Parts: sequence; structure tokens; C-alpha cells
Amino acid sequence: MITLYNYELSGNCYKIRLFLTMLNVPFHTAAVAFYPEAEHKQPAFLRINPLGQLPVIEDDGFYLRDAQAILVYLASQYDASGLWYPRDNPKRLGEISQWLAFADAITATASAARLHDGLLYDLDIQAARDGAHRLFRVLDEHLWMAEQEGRSWICSEEHPTIADIACFPYIMLAEEGAFTGRTTQLSGGGLIV
Repeated sequence: MITLYNYELSGNCYKIRLFLTMLNVPFHTAAVAFYPEAEHKQPAFLRINPLGQLPVIEDDGFYLRDAQAILVYLASQYDASGLWYPRDNPKRLGEISQWLAFADAITATASAARLHDGLLYDLDIQAARDGAHRLFRVLDEHLWMAEQEGRSWICSEEHPTIADIACFPYIMLAEEGAFTGRTTQLSGGGLIV
């Protein structure tokens, strides 16, 4: 059974829990006391992930860190339909990969704003918010154009891919990073920022 090293309030951990549930893959969580204990920065956890970041999964002795890498692994290992990560379509794989990198940029900006506001992390909050707004505009325009073409998802498929799972949590949680006065929604019909 898969073990997910997890912090309940983490958007990156949430996307892994969500995807495992959608795939009907049994898993259990190992809670990591992220705040205020910073267990993810302690020697025991650093042996699992020397970067001191969540999430991490363990699947039959195989450890993997980084939310986007975990999504790729789970889709490749457990999605027999191949719809979430179509390994036989190089163009779609490239498209998914670019949006997985985009999801990392959202984490570096919108998630950072959440950490600043919710857990009092010391960082350049204006740079984080400006970066997130820029990214949200790019995604909003992309989804608007897709909708004009009759598509409902981030990639050029008629169904969601792991790119949608990767981008969803921190958009859903944008208000927690003080992106107030704006509506933010990603639901197969577009993002409004």
C-alpha cells in the first residue's frame, strides 16, 4: 500500500490525495508536523527527502518526492486507461509537462503567499502575489481560448489530465494568499481571476 507523507493543509499533498482517490488506489497517510514543529526539516524526514519538502510517497520501497513527479508516476503506474497521462502521445506529454512546470510556478507564488499569510513565513510577499497574478492571467487566457474552441480542460484533450490536477489546488486556495476581491475558479469551464 502507498504511504503518503502528508500535511493536511498542503495543496501539493492535497493533489496527491485527490488523484489517488480518483484512481481508487488504496493509500494511507503518515502525518508530518509541518507547522510549527517543522518536522519536514528534521534529520529523520531529511533521510526520506533531503530537500525537506512535502509530499513524498513510498510505494513498495520506492520513494518519490515532488508533487508533479508523483502525479506522473501514479498515472503511469496505476491508470490503465492512459487518459490522465497518455504515454503514447508525445505532443500531449509535452503539453502536460509544460503545465506541470507551470503548477510548480504556482506553488512558488500562490502557495508562498499562503505560507506568508497563514504561517507567517518571511518572504517577499509582493513578489509572490505579483507572480501569482501573472500566472493566473496566463492560465485564465489559456482556458478562455480553449473554451472558445470547445475544450474544457487545460490540455487539448476531451477529458482532464494530471495537468488539471496539478494546477487545481492553489487556484482553489488562492483566497488564502490574499488574492481578495477576485473570483478564482478552475472547474473544466475556466478560471476567472
